[in-house]
Amino acid sequence: MSDVKKIATRESYGRTLVELGKENDKIVVLDADLAESTKTGVFKKAFPERHFDCGIAEADMIGIAAGLAAAGMVPFASSFAMFAAGRAFEQIRNSVGYPHLNVKICATHAGVSVGEDGATHQCNEDLALMRTIPGMVVLNPADDTETALALRAAAEYVGPVYMRLGRLAVPVINDPATYKFEIGKAVTLREGTDATIAATGLMVARALEAADMLAAEGIHVRVLNFHTLKPMDVEAACKAANETGAIVTAEEHSVIGGLYSAVCESLLANGAGCRVLPVAVMDEFGQSGPAEELLKVYGLTAEHIAQRVHEAIGR
Repeated sequence: MSDVKKIATRESYGRTLVELGKENDKIVVLDADLAESTKTGVFKKAFPERHFDCGIAEADMIGIAAGLAAAGMVPFASSFAMFAAGRAFEQIRNSVGYPHLNVKICATHAGVSVGEDGATHQCNEDLALMRTIPGMVVLNPADDTETALALRAAAEYVGPVYMRLGRLAVPVINDPATYKFEIGKAVTLREGTDATIAATGLMVARALEAADMLAAEGIHVRVLNFHTLKPMDVEAACKAANETGAIVTAEEHSVIGGLYSAVCESLLANGAGCRVLPVAVMDEFGQSGPAEELLKVYGLTAEHIAQRVHEAIGR
């Protein structure tokens, strides 16, 4: 996919916020002194009176967002995932989740692809944390097209939403002219009967690469894009288990509490048994280094996905 256009989903976020701001004057944006990095600075330039820099005070930012939501506004609150989901977890739980307020938490710089910032800034736990909050919708879009549509869906949805966004530019795999996004509905990107690759976020493009590698060997895999981790598309997961007999999950997140956990929970609860193998960060912290090199170090590559498929189907 070297010749495919690549755009970081945080870039898509900034651009789409401006579009949403033009359409709805109730949309406001909050940031924690990172507007240039999260790309909310684009919204600030267009609507300075509706952008609030809360400083390096993420807990306060979430509290302010909750108050704005209670007053009828539609706040989008942003910081790095480590600080948005991690440092402000209590405020998200008690001030947003518990009263089920209409706050959208859009966290950038998630996963090891943050790169040189190192383990302290590489949040591999955010999806797990947000999945535990009752009533929280958890989104992890795969590319520029999906991010734009997911943001529109989040703005229309009444209730709390957490969206994971990345620093690294990723391939644009979806056609904006035809792609349809629906919260809670996985997307089938490739049909196959030998196994399934269930992927989310940055790993979706890599899952498609792995599918091409496997097809060259005569192994035809189904590729599912789980852009929503909560509510989970249980039907798609169980259907894949029953029809293909093996699933490999692929995520730039801890193996604990993210997509792998969500898929296994779905299958076990519904009696749809099959072998499920993860491609994920295996219960360890990140480290400092170039993003692409770190993705290789942690096995978050198309080659490793293909290898896991071989293991899952016993070849």
